Amino acid sequence: QVQLVESGGGLVQAGGSLRLSCVASGRSVSWNAMAWFRQAPGKEREFVGGMSWGGGRTDYADSVKGRFTVSRDNAKDTVYLQMNKLKPEDTATYYCATSPSGYSTIYTRDYEYPYWGQGTQVTVSS
Repeated sequence: QVQLVESGGGLVQAGGSLRLSCVASGRSVSWNAMAWFRQAPGKEREFVGGMSWGGGRTDYADSVKGRFTVSRDNAKDTVYLQMNKLKPEDTATYYCATSPSGYSTIYTRDYEYPYWGQGTQVTVSS
């Protein structure tokens, strides 16, 4: 089993930045795809960005490309989401997820991830 704990959420003004962290425990996630999803009230959970365990491959939702960056530190079993130029529409609960995967695989659908964190709230004021 893998446990994931997110941190770094908060309240920020539009145009500001936040950095989310997700620490894994229980088992190493060095050979897992790691991803961030978000869910706003009344909306479905959506893929934000992810990173493969091999090759440094990343993938992002169109809505965050150029503003958000996913990175990982396998030595610390930690994945990060750097969020810049935040907009009010980025307001949501952000979840970290992980799944065993192939070398350069990134899953973009939530059902492909068996392990999830509890979420951290990000609120962007206008």
